[in-house]
Amino acid sequence: MRPYSPDLTPPWKKPKPVPEVPADPGLVVEEPGTGFCGAVIRCEAGTVTLEDRFGKHRVFPLEPRGFLLEGRVVTLVRPSGNAPVRPTRTASGSVAVPGARARVARAGRIYVEGRHDAELVEKVWGDDLRVEGVVVEYLEGIDDLPRIVADFAPGPDARLGILVDHLVPGTKESRIAESVTSEYALVVGHPYIDVWEAVKPASVGIPAWPRVPHGQDWKKGVCRALGWPENTGAAWQHILSRVHSYKDLEPELLGRVEELIDFVTAGGPA
Repeated sequence: MRPYSPDLTPPWKKPKPVPEVPADPGLVVEEPGTGFCGAVIRCEAGTVTLEDRFGKHRVFPLEPRGFLLEGRVVTLVRPSGNAPVRPTRTASGSVAVPGARARVARAGRIYVEGRHDAELVEKVWGDDLRVEGVVVEYLEGIDDLPRIVADFAPGPDARLGILVDHLVPGTKESRIAESVTSEYALVVGHPYIDVWEAVKPASVGIPAWPRVPHGQDWKKGVCRALGWPENTGAAWQHILSRVHSYKDLEPELLGRVEELIDFVTAGGPA
């Protein structure tokens, strides 16, 4: 007699096995039914709690084949041992992803006006940008912004975000920003004359940023008013050294950078 398996399901109809992954705190996964993506902050009997980059929590059942990890279907299981309850956070306030590797860079980009802007964005949002595969480049001014955008040729899978200093109504900057019309390019800005002002005065150890008379070089004027040597490079390094997290920056800058990251990452795969 030929022996038969009690499972008569044809082999081609059987689901392929998927890896079991411990739901360690900080692991970033996606629940495909809702599209919710977040880091594990808690794993209890039969459930896992995820937290997205905005601090929103969602609880999901620990079901087989229930999550995506870097695009692959996995089964989350309770971790062994005494793992910490909550992960640490990045300088931007997002949930840190321990051991995460940088994604391949997206076709989309974020442009900022100058080197100081780029260094500040990197210091606070660098970890987030690497996880998302977003590259930040600086322009040395925006006078040629319409041509720069046209040369970049933004599209659905290659969005372009631009951060502009002193973007207030009636300024040259606002007129240049309004001339960019592509639906795949987003121009946002903060109200400060220079990104230096986006650092909270208290973090730098000064009562307020000085008012510099119109027509004077603003950075040199700040140095003179504060009694610093007129070495703007050294002054910036001092300011940057006092920035440790998003808490050292003004909300007007925080919101605009987060808006650009969301806009660029909404366009196609990394």
